Amino acid sequence: MACWDLRSCFWLNNVRAAFSSQGLFNREQGVSALRNFWVAHRYQPLIQHLNQQSTMRQGQPGQHTVRTHGAMLARTHIHDWLILMLLFAAVIILNLISPFYRFIGKDMMDDLKYPMKQDTVPAWSVPIYSAVLPIVIFLFFYFRRRDVYDLHHAILGVLFSVLITAVITDAIKDSVGRPRPDFFWRCFPDGKDVYDRLGNVVCHGQKHLIDNGHKSFPSGHTSFSFAGLGFLSLYLSGKIKAFDSRGHVAKLCLVFLPLLVASLVGISRVDDYRHHWEDVFAGGLIGLVVATFCYLQFFPPPYHVHGWRTYAYIRVLEELQASELPTANAVNANNASTSNARVEHLQNERANSAASGPSLSIDSNTAVEDLETGRT
Repeated sequence: MACWDLRSCFWLNNVRAAFSSQGLFNREQGVSALRNFWVAHRYQPLIQHLNQQSTMRQGQPGQHTVRTHGAMLARTHIHDWLILMLLFAAVIILNLISPFYRFIGKDMMDDLKYPMKQDTVPAWSVPIYSAVLPIVIFLFFYFRRRDVYDLHHAILGVLFSVLITAVITDAIKDSVGRPRPDFFWRCFPDGKDVYDRLGNVVCHGQKHLIDNGHKSFPSGHTSFSFAGLGFLSLYLSGKIKAFDSRGHVAKLCLVFLPLLVASLVGISRVDDYRHHWEDVFAGGLIGLVVATFCYLQFFPPPYHVHGWRTYAYIRVLEELQASELPTANAVNANNASTSNARVEHLQNERANSAASGPSLSIDSNTAVEDLETGRT
């Protein structure tokens, strides 16, 4: 038992002895009333705090797992998952459509005679590092915090970011039809260029290479990279509280790492002569803007006080606070009325003891002195 608890017991015994010696009230009833008042006064705040913490733990999304709330959450967002499927189908259709064949004259070929090279970053690896890798990191945070809301919204957000960027990028590619820097060798694999009477190229290369050669603007590798890794960068900045005003530069290094990888992917596309620098710049801008919008759809800004949680978590907190406010007010009012009643009762008893005579006053003063000095 703590020291303050022992002193409290001595205090209760002193009060019991003082009032019992004066016969102010019945021994059992008086001790019981004082003990109840003392317990309520000292332990009521602790009991309220424990009850509040228990309620908060039950209502926090962090206590919700895939097994308990995964199916319910998926049903709630079933329309979002259907839209994702439609976006995926739109990406497939846009890749099957032949792009616009822009006029390409002989004098334009000087900037389109770069050699054809192998991709430094293969096309099959783009979905892995732009979508699968972020999802693996989301799973890591889920196993640490058991927050299915965070996991679901993060996966949904990064998939939306990548697929919306893919639709925008492929639609612009098909509409613009800008030739790649290595278009000459796609169009004329034998090196013999042919033009019609208007001066436009007459290609005799493989059709799929020619079609792909008209899809330079914007860069798909770059836009996909910034869409997925840009979303991951925002997610990490919120989870590690990079903008908590504490000045930890190491957090910024972790935040900029995904953006650095995306930038290097864009640079590789220029080095491989697959894109012009304008294509890479436009692709990175599209991917980063879409990633920001998709992230803010599910998460507060990283600099927000609750930036490490989802909007769903914040809504639960607000609902809990709104539901507990009337209860807290009622408890406070009840405690205030109880304290007033106790004070009034003690004042009445003191008035009765003062009216009983000088001897009683002397004995009462002695009892008070004993009470103050801690003697029984």
